[in-house]
Amino acid sequence: MTDVGLVASKVPSAEVRHRTNGSHSLPSFFIVGPPRTGTSWLYQVLNGHVLVPAPTKETRFFDDHFHRGLDWYRYHFPRATTAQVMGEIAPTYFSSVAARERIRQTIPRAQIVCVFRNPLQRVLSLYRLKRAYGLIHWNFEQALEHDPELLASGRYATHLKAWQTDFGRDHVLATIYEDLRDCSQNFVDSLLTFIGAPRLVLTQSQISRIHSSETMTQPRSYYWTRTVLATAGWLKARRFDRVVAAVRKSPVRKLLLGGGASFTGLSTDMAAQVCNLFRREVEELEAILDRDLSAWKSVEI
Repeated sequence: MTDVGLVASKVPSAEVRHRTNGSHSLPSFFIVGPPRTGTSWLYQVLNGHVLVPAPTKETRFFDDHFHRGLDWYRYHFPRATTAQVMGEIAPTYFSSVAARERIRQTIPRAQIVCVFRNPLQRVLSLYRLKRAYGLIHWNFEQALEHDPELLASGRYATHLKAWQTDFGRDHVLATIYEDLRDCSQNFVDSLLTFIGAPRLVLTQSQISRIHSSETMTQPRSYYWTRTVLATAGWLKARRFDRVVAAVRKSPVRKLLLGGGASFTGLSTDMAAQVCNLFRREVEELEAILDRDLSAWKSVEI
């Protein structure tokens, strides 16, 4: 088995590296998540080293905004002064059939990167994120019933096989979140090799700054936070990403997000139920990766 649980490790040829030499350039790679697998950290590390959308991390083009056209999409990528590998870090694409098919139709030789995390920890983290941002208002058990993304994004083996079928196994890299967290430099080295980008040396501050939902709280007001988020989405759809980014970096952010009650932990019974929901997917992923993921079948969170 190769480092960091790689399914594919071939370096893309020059033929499939879409460089930013003109206005018609499109990404050559996509880190498709699923959500809450370190993609925000990867964005911060890779931003500037490779060409990614800025100031907005996720364009949501291939799942939500495809009707706006490629010119709208290209607008989100800064124009590079030198040839750089170009890509997008888009965790919502992982379980979106529409996004996968649209990428295949638009960029059929794209390099695809997936990052898999203990499904119980990941779904709980995603739930907390959605509550904190006012996307949902249910408790955890209700959210599992009413929010399709929570379960769909945990069908690791099912979606991985679909990406491999559409793009070819050599164009899909399957990695493990624990390797990102515990062996960050090796993880980034393997990732950059796969997408055909030069190596970079992580700083100690970068290595120690892996994002977590543990400090998140519920919003002060669900409806106020949801209204603010909807307004941000409206602005970004109309290319006012810099306005949204400026607010996000300002002290106003603390008034808009969080500030409510802390999240409670899961009961042992609920944790066991979630583990059972994803057990078959984990076992299939073990077979695909040829890697022991038995720790993902326990109820520890």
